[in-house]
Amino acid sequence: MSLAIPDLPVLAADDSMLSLKFGREVANYFSGSPLNRVSFLRGDHAFLNAAFAHPSTSFLLMDNYSPLAKDSTTLAYVGKEDIIPLTGSDPFKQTEEEQTKSFDSTVTQPIILFLGLDKRKTGFQFREYKGNPYFAVDVTPKGSIVEKAKSVIEAAKAKQGVSFIPGGRLLTLNAPDAAIYAQARALLDWNARSPFCGGCGERTMSINAGMKRVCPPTDLAGVPEGGEPKKRADCPTRHGVSNLSFPRTDPTVIMAIVSSDGTKLLLGRNKRYPPGWYSTLAGFLEPGESIEEAVRRETWEESGVHVGRVVIHSSQPWPYPANLMIGAIGQATPDGETISLENDPELDDAKWYTFDEVREAMNGTAVAFGDPVPGEERKLRIPPQTAIANRLMAAVIEGYLVVSSKI
Repeated sequence: MSLAIPDLPVLAADDSMLSLKFGREVANYFSGSPLNRVSFLRGDHAFLNAAFAHPSTSFLLMDNYSPLAKDSTTLAYVGKEDIIPLTGSDPFKQTEEEQTKSFDSTVTQPIILFLGLDKRKTGFQFREYKGNPYFAVDVTPKGSIVEKAKSVIEAAKAKQGVSFIPGGRLLTLNAPDAAIYAQARALLDWNARSPFCGGCGERTMSINAGMKRVCPPTDLAGVPEGGEPKKRADCPTRHGVSNLSFPRTDPTVIMAIVSSDGTKLLLGRNKRYPPGWYSTLAGFLEPGESIEEAVRRETWEESGVHVGRVVIHSSQPWPYPANLMIGAIGQATPDGETISLENDPELDDAKWYTFDEVREAMNGTAVAFGDPVPGEERKLRIPPQTAIANRLMAAVIEGYLVVSSKI
């Protein structure tokens, strides 16, 4: 049975000149986090120590990207005492320099992410910054912490009313929790994918509360207690600022392409889609390419349709694993609307649908990716509102093309 589609983030009222001219800002699912990331404090160990130890702090446990939750719509959090068996009571005691000097590549350190401060709750204050702290902890059993991680997982499972829910493609959480989960999942995934240095191939370690990985110059692996750590070969990431040390976000364009007469939408069908399911076209932004150019290139490569004017609409963080979906609306050229799938075999089909057909699908037949398709399989089905593709379609059929823009 399909679950209810969650509501989208709600932004504060805004009567700015920009909003009066272009309409309200669009907030897509996975955005709108209630947390202030205070990113400049991630390297402040006095702050991290105070935040970690405070009784108002909430810890989100993630087991292989599956979060602890009350149900499919609401995350569950634990307290400091629940994670100490894995993290220790004072994981931020050492400075970054001290952590680096004590690095031992044979010892697995649990990833502890600082997510931010919830300004809606003011139990904690550090200097002028107020809000209850939130952390995410990777409790996936691995390396030298297998048994400790398992003990934390089993203790969490023993709590009444909570369980770890599958995090493969989680699209049922309420909007604030979805944004928190998206941040935690993307960062844990990056840490898990980056155990080795991109500059020299040696083991790396996580610092900055999970937001940076460094390649230490020395290693205590195999060194007797009290001995001098072994020096490692020089590494380019230790000189200046290296983008290999920080999380990556992969920009992806996703576009609602409108016919030249403004009456139809171009939708495509990937081979993996459920029966009857069509969506807007999408593709990765390539180096040295503008967003507008990527929209035109991907549309032509996938469907053969030529696009003229392109306007950026909104964006959506997509934590599978770490994409930023950049939503755009483009218009086909009058002589470029013929569909051809001969360039790129990615699509199984592509069609022009009238606004009325898309409107009908949006009013009653939007379905989540893995859900069974009800009724006639030949009827158009589209993604739900948790996908930016749905919001791009809605922008077009709700009046984006009229003189007064409704973005």
